[in-house]
Amino acid sequence: MTIHFIHTADIHLGKTYRTSSGENERYEDFFLMLNNIVADAIHEQVDFVLIAGDLFHTGQILPRTFARTIETLEPLKDAGIPCIAVEGNHDWIHRRDSISWMEALSQMGYIRLLRPSRTDTGGYCFDPFDPETGMGGHIVINGLNIYGLGYIGAQAGAHVARICEAVTTKNNIILFHVGVWTYSPVEIGNMKPEEALPLAEVFDYVALGHGHKPYIIATPEGRPYAYNPGSPERVNFGEEKYGKGIYLVTVEDGAYTHEFRQTNPRPMLVTGIDLDGADDAETALKRFRDQVAAKLASYSDGRQPLLEIRLSGRIGFHPFELGRERLRLALEDICTPLHVEIKNHLSLVTAGGGEDKEKKSLAEIERQVLGELVSTKSEYKGQEDELVRLSLAIRDAVLKGAVDGEELLGLLN
Repeated sequence: MTIHFIHTADIHLGKTYRTSSGENERYEDFFLMLNNIVADAIHEQVDFVLIAGDLFHTGQILPRTFARTIETLEPLKDAGIPCIAVEGNHDWIHRRDSISWMEALSQMGYIRLLRPSRTDTGGYCFDPFDPETGMGGHIVINGLNIYGLGYIGAQAGAHVARICEAVTTKNNIILFHVGVWTYSPVEIGNMKPEEALPLAEVFDYVALGHGHKPYIIATPEGRPYAYNPGSPERVNFGEEKYGKGIYLVTVEDGAYTHEFRQTNPRPMLVTGIDLDGADDAETALKRFRDQVAAKLASYSDGRQPLLEIRLSGRIGFHPFELGRERLRLALEDICTPLHVEIKNHLSLVTAGGGEDKEKKSLAEIERQVLGELVSTKSEYKGQEDELVRLSLAIRDAVLKGAVDGEELLGLLN
């Protein structure tokens, strides 16, 4: 029997920029991407779809996000194609006394959520999936044993031996929301390649998620066994250089072959603008416009891009004169990005001449001003550094517009 399936991960439904005029369009980008994956699955008549974690961007989603998810997955359910998923670190709901949105989707039959149980001694138990409760750790489709693990944190590598011990079947696949060092672009939630290697002895296909960059891991003998398709849509700045897509996998006589199918994410551009030597704000703004226009001249995608601009250089005026709103207005003469983030790394020449000149970055100036404001309150004495760091963290999170109230409260706890 020949079996076909799609392996995707890190869809991040619900992601948007809440302070951006393009909030709604960006919100729809992720549903459009999932809709295209569903359409591809139906067109290819695959046997099942695997989602290796982070279907949602946050565990606490809006009701409209849940409704749109059902609407998007409905054709897959109507076509009788099982959608098998695990929870990623973004999917986890922190209040475990409440049912999660992932669990609700599973109980309603839109996904089959796999989650193992644990033994008293810390071992793993992959119970058969129960359609009535929407829970279980193991499901069988066309002779393939599919196991689900989800996200288990930074110590995932230490759990591999217990995971392998719990599996006694053949023809095995596992969904595991984890990264592998040297391959994964994220800094947390990874395990070492040597820690992952024992999975190759038990599982024929390890379906990874977590890092948004596609990669494949092979055994020392050269047999590929672990695959991460990355995120099909660009989620964060820095991903503009990654290929974006999904895996279409074929299993025939126990042999796995894969095809990386590229998706069409929204364009994302990150560019540096050098304002070194500008003596006044008007001169800097003109150079800003000219350089941005030159860098966008070859841009041909009809969609509004996501744009990150990094300003650098030593200037002869206060960096605050190039505020974010003033720079955004200057951009309107050149392009209309869906969302723009500006990172100001300009340095102010503050004193002296020649080699004795002192330079202060905008970040240093901000910290100095905030520190002086905090220190005027005697009750905050000794806490200046901590409160300045917290204030800047909240400022950055709000400016990005990608956090909700619960996440901001988490910074204050």
